Amino acid sequence: MNTKSCKVAVTGGAGFIGSELVRQLCLDGHEVVVIDNLVNGKPENLIDIDNGSCQLCIEDIRNSELIAKLLKGVDIVFHLACLGVRHSIHSPLENHDVNANATLKLLIAARQTGVRKFVYISSSEVYGTARAVPMTEEHPTFPMTVYGAAKLAGESYTRAFYETYSYPTVVVRPFNAYGPHCHHEGDSGEVIPKFLIRSMAGIQPVIFGDGNQTRDFTYVSDTARGILLAGFTDEAVGQTINIGSGYEVSVSKLAEEILFLIGNSEIEPLYDLPRPGDVLRLYADTQKSRDILGFEPKVDLKEGLKRLLNWYQNSGLSPEDLLKAEIVHNWKVS
Repeated sequence: MNTKSCKVAVTGGAGFIGSELVRQLCLDGHEVVVIDNLVNGKPENLIDIDNGSCQLCIEDIRNSELIAKLLKGVDIVFHLACLGVRHSIHSPLENHDVNANATLKLLIAARQTGVRKFVYISSSEVYGTARAVPMTEEHPTFPMTVYGAAKLAGESYTRAFYETYSYPTVVVRPFNAYGPHCHHEGDSGEVIPKFLIRSMAGIQPVIFGDGNQTRDFTYVSDTARGILLAGFTDEAVGQTINIGSGYEVSVSKLAEEILFLIGNSEIEPLYDLPRPGDVLRLYADTQKSRDILGFEPKVDLKEGLKRLLNWYQNSGLSPEDLLKAEIVHNWKVS
């Protein structure tokens, strides 16, 4: 493929990771069609991107007929549109419909309209809790939520299209991403932005369970760069590839790091009951991404937290204003 003159479609491209991927694609000179229904995405996430190279189409990926029209002339699809982990706990059927059924429909539409490559963005949640670490792509998949199960179904459809039709597909499994435009609000809220904003406001961060659960956090620019490389590396076709930092940290240690960064070390986290379906340990083996994609993360956790703090401080919104959109037990309500 001529990687300097591609037309690319990014589903979920106005979202957290999607908007950073769109930003990097446009900087590389590609024409990008963003498909997003704005349930979790925001137009303002794309405000700094040249609209001459980026077109936002506000549409639900379940609208197969219209999506097929938007894919005409597209060279690569990066499929990020999904509903998240906590959403799947209170709305499992809708979560499966968007994350699994719509993925199959999108694969059919992409192949029929002549899209040359399909990159499916899955999740480390397909693994469930680590049985061995670091977790290679051959680690057993035992998802603990409908979200993880639906993402695994989407993976399976994507690989099936490669095996059955020789259709060029790639499956990417990002581990936990964080950075500018990450979600603290509603059922999309995640641990780093929630910890950071609460600490900025002088409020206790809430830890669910004993805090010994671990995650592999990757700064969003690194995550998006890994996804981009997967789309433009021929050797990635037919592969399933982790994108992570290759470093694990406990949730308790994360809270300690954030409180120290803010200068509120005297605040003690508040411990609450474990969340339903919470994965206890995630720690990526990144050898495959290094070997196939030449991927190396550039931003470590300490630097990434500083960058995210600076972004919030320059957002024009106070921590108190941001917290108005936070739901502590965000798996209970839609």
